[in-house]
Amino acid sequence: MPATPAWPPASTPRLFIDQSLGPDAAPVIDGSAAHYLLGVMRLKVGDPVLLFDNRTGEWLATVADAAKRSATLRIERRTRAIEGVPDLWLCFAPVKKARLDWIIEKATELGVARLQPVITDRTIVERVKSERIEAQIIEACEQCGRTALPELAEPVKLPRLLSDWPAERTLLFADEAGGAPLADVAAPAPAAILTGPEGGFTDREREALLAHAAVRRLALGPRILRAETAGLAAVSLWMAQHGDWTGG
Repeated sequence: MPATPAWPPASTPRLFIDQSLGPDAAPVIDGSAAHYLLGVMRLKVGDPVLLFDNRTGEWLATVADAAKRSATLRIERRTRAIEGVPDLWLCFAPVKKARLDWIIEKATELGVARLQPVITDRTIVERVKSERIEAQIIEACEQCGRTALPELAEPVKLPRLLSDWPAERTLLFADEAGGAPLADVAAPAPAAILTGPEGGFTDREREALLAHAAVRRLALGPRILRAETAGLAAVSLWMAQHGDWTGG
């Protein structure tokens, strides 16, 4: 007797949709998303689609009607509730385009709750295109299976970040001048990681950071890391020690 095929199959496309989903919803997909479903994936009536809305979780839907440039979907059932991600922020100095894309994509995959661009004295890229970053976040969530989008904060200058910093949140300062391994630093959630620009922090900035009550210096090994490598290495270490990588 042949085995029953898995439903939905592993190849089922997965999309974020910015509207509340539920048993009675009939979302209409158009624009680039419709092109992806109908033109690239070649879905037809009855084919499955996984949807998530950053509000209620993930839902299995099927194509109810397919036009040339749009598709109407029928909700079948909820497959997962919205996840609770670890309360970790990544505060980073924006870097050049391709490397910034890599930070956003991988930090989203690793599970950060909030992405905070920080403008420092040596930050080369001061203008951050929020729409581009939001698109990167959505694409990464669609790929990695997240049901909750990380929050994207408005860029802020380092002095303002420090003056407004919540007292209860530890700020792990990835300091190229030295520090302690994460295993020796008490930094459970709520926590944040701060990484600098390609030229590093200035002496004035380092002095302000080390004088702040919430800051803990974090060492990331004996080698000099690129700005984007440092942030993602620190996030990985934190997730393995305090985040959701410790479960079965």
